[in-house]
Amino acid sequence: MKSDYITVNILDMIDAIGEDALISILSDFSCPKNLEIETFIKNKAIEFAKKKLSITYFVIDNHSGDILSVFSLTHKALDINGNVLSATMRKKLSRFAQFDERSNSYTVSAFLIAQFGKNYAVVQPCTWNGIRLMEKTFQTLEKVQREIGGGIVYLECEDNVALLDFYQNDNNRFHVFSERYSDADNIKYIQLLRLF
Repeated sequence: MKSDYITVNILDMIDAIGEDALISILSDFSCPKNLEIETFIKNKAIEFAKKKLSITYFVIDNHSGDILSVFSLTHKALDINGNVLSATMRKKLSRFAQFDERSNSYTVSAFLIAQFGKNYAVVQPCTWNGIRLMEKTFQTLEKVQREIGGGIVYLECEDNVALLDFYQNDNNRFHVFSERYSDADNIKYIQLLRLF
């Protein structure tokens, strides 16, 4: 049975319809709840993909052809303070990380979910939601993992109760490990990780 939703790599989309056509389609993308995502999709996603800095994926409704949601993936070296982790998490993390006893920290190469959001410019089907978008994200990550290895995924989100509840719920299973403050944005970001 054909899925109602397909995931398309931005580079494949450029190959299929051309860069100019994709720029036109993305000009309608709207994410008023997170203008950073909207700005990235409209102004940076194509260039980042061409430079291989990050790859954006579009989740497309098979019936309407609309872009429902997006996520962008990259990889990044990450230092994680061992003091904030449970013994169980430290044991699991040690499979993928180098431990530095002096600093009591783990250094890992992790997959970063750099952008994650829906397109408010289109009517969303009642069967489409954030949980399903995260499933699509991890389906893509599992393909990458099979090819190159790795097992840690992380993301950052604003210090927002609803967002933190979403990322830490029983479906998504992310765990807070740190935070950072952006002087440029004047925003505190919470950093979360998940092993898979």
